[in-house]
Amino acid sequence: MKTIHLITPVTTRGLRNLDEIAHLASPVLSFTHSILDRGPPSIECEYDEALAVPDTIVRAIEAERDGADAIIIDCMGDPGLKPAREVVRIPVLGPGETSMHLAAMLGQKFSIVTVLNSVRPMLVNAAKVYGVYEKLASVLVVDIPVLELEHRLGEVQQALAAKALDAVERDGADVIVLGCTGFLGCAAAIEKHLLAAGHDVPVIDPIPATVCVAEAIVKSGLRHSKRTYSVPRSKTIIGFDIPDFK
Repeated sequence: MKTIHLITPVTTRGLRNLDEIAHLASPVLSFTHSILDRGPPSIECEYDEALAVPDTIVRAIEAERDGADAIIIDCMGDPGLKPAREVVRIPVLGPGETSMHLAAMLGQKFSIVTVLNSVRPMLVNAAKVYGVYEKLASVLVVDIPVLELEHRLGEVQQALAAKALDAVERDGADVIVLGCTGFLGCAAAIEKHLLAAGHDVPVIDPIPATVCVAEAIVKSGLRHSKRTYSVPRSKTIIGFDIPDFK
């Protein structure tokens, strides 16, 4: 049995329920989950992301110690992705990086539809860091905060469908990436809307896509290179209670 651990890098309880990905489990794959004790209630800007990183690192160390075979950081901003890779030896994946690379494989250009304008610079910068910026057609927003998504689901899906159609018809996108893991479960409805408008375009739901990639990496016996993500040198850290990861 292999285990993938999801870290939802916020302090708000209930934003992620493992029942939402239960269909991806199998007799040989299970899921565990944690949230933060310290950090922001949601991630909608660089400030929020920075506050989420320290406790995300702690959760990653704990997940490896508890026997997880891979970790997914449950946010399109991928907060703490690189430092988490440095302090553990199991694969750590971010939905942002994974989804963008998948989108770059599935079409010539892709667009991201996300929550707020404050998230756009984060995703554009991430596309540059991940080496797929030249394939990014646009980043569009539905203008609905993360903590309101669940309670405005019908409005969210309508806005996503409209923005996805704009991305295809106006911006030339061949693939749509849902730019918030809070949009989990919306991809099929958006694909159906696009197909009805005459566009056979894949829509990437970041969490299921990242789970499948993580499972494939684990099955293949692969992990991140310690030449790139080397273990940090031991030094005194003041103000942060980070478990020993040596």
